[in-house]
Amino acid sequence: MEKKEVNENVVKMDLSSVIAKKNEAAQFMEDEITYIIKNFDKRDPGSQGEKDAVDYMAKQLEEYCDEVVVEPFGVYPASFMSWIYISVTLVFLAMVTYFFMPIVSLVFGIVAMVIMVGQFFLYKRLVDKLFEKKTSYNITAIKKPTGEVKRRLFYNGHPDAAYEWPMVYYFGGKAMGAHLVTVFLGIGYVFAVIIAAIILRSNHIAGQAGVISVPTDIINKLGFGALAFVPSFVGMFFFWNEKRVCDGANDNLSGCYMGIAILKELKEAGIEMENTEVGVIITGSEEAGLRGAKAWAETHKGEYQDVDTFIYAYDTIRDLPELGVCTRDLNNIVKADERACELFFNAAEKLGTPVKKTTVPLGSTDSAAFNQGGFRAAGITALSHDLQKYYHTREDSYDNMDKECLATCFAISVQVLEDLENEAKED
Repeated sequence: MEKKEVNENVVKMDLSSVIAKKNEAAQFMEDEITYIIKNFDKRDPGSQGEKDAVDYMAKQLEEYCDEVVVEPFGVYPASFMSWIYISVTLVFLAMVTYFFMPIVSLVFGIVAMVIMVGQFFLYKRLVDKLFEKKTSYNITAIKKPTGEVKRRLFYNGHPDAAYEWPMVYYFGGKAMGAHLVTVFLGIGYVFAVIIAAIILRSNHIAGQAGVISVPTDIINKLGFGALAFVPSFVGMFFFWNEKRVCDGANDNLSGCYMGIAILKELKEAGIEMENTEVGVIITGSEEAGLRGAKAWAETHKGEYQDVDTFIYAYDTIRDLPELGVCTRDLNNIVKADERACELFFNAAEKLGTPVKKTTVPLGSTDSAAFNQGGFRAAGITALSHDLQKYYHTREDSYDNMDKECLATCFAISVQVLEDLENEAKED
């Protein structure tokens, strides 16, 4: 490969003065997050509280950007977690019909699995329209450079907050993990015995040689064995509490204000990018299955393809030792953009800040929806896979944040911008 010549006369962008204000930026983030939590209603997907927060952020972004567009989209918030009620009920029906109609039992089980895998593991919109439709909102805010656009960088966060997960609050993340493992084992067992029953009964009816003459006893014993998993299945009905919405300080007002803080500091420092367009994307209803990011990717399909464009989806910037780049997302199914990951790792290295290479083994960030929609994105998180008590619980509030983590993530994110601008100057 021919070595690219570097023009020594290029005046490089230096954002060290902005990076130096990382602690002030972190304080700004904490103050704004506190204000939203104290002054607006709860921000569950499609709620008035979410809309009020979006309107508030849009007004702030108007001070720092050239363009701010708010886009509504339809959402069915309850659908994302209500698959539990549908799938678990179908599993119970499968357990009952197993004893006298195993083929029907198998159908119930298959439908339960399709809904669970499609709605929860793949974040598809299989049963959305069975639930109440509401309106959620996305923001796209852009600050234009003074010259030709050669690079583009978006900082992303979601303004909505999750419904509480009672098991995490009362028993911890490990207990919830153990519960889910038991549920999945139970589902596997139910499927296995249904298939075994079908085979045994088919053999018995056919009167094949060597068949067990009276398989009913064995079939019944296998069926009754599934009763051991009933407590775990019943527990899924209490997996989430629709009546309690978290404050969502870390998950994910921290992600929203990462980008807003960067644009604020650039504005106050009087710094203009020459060749890098920088902006913020606020995507609503992430907690309803990435619905805002999906809507944004569909609305803007084919746009922002003129130059290298990267989106960083920040989600739960809370624990500094866990600060990392998610190279895989959406239950490890979706691969993040390699260049976006590399840029963040390189920026962290320049600042002497350790950043983990991590994934999202259960759940997702909005990065997955952006990548699936044809954009180049990476998720940035700072939480342990061993879910802490504040995750999706009432403890995720303004008095439980980590300013050092916010400041460090801010500094790295500004460094990425500097690196992109200098790269653009050398084109």
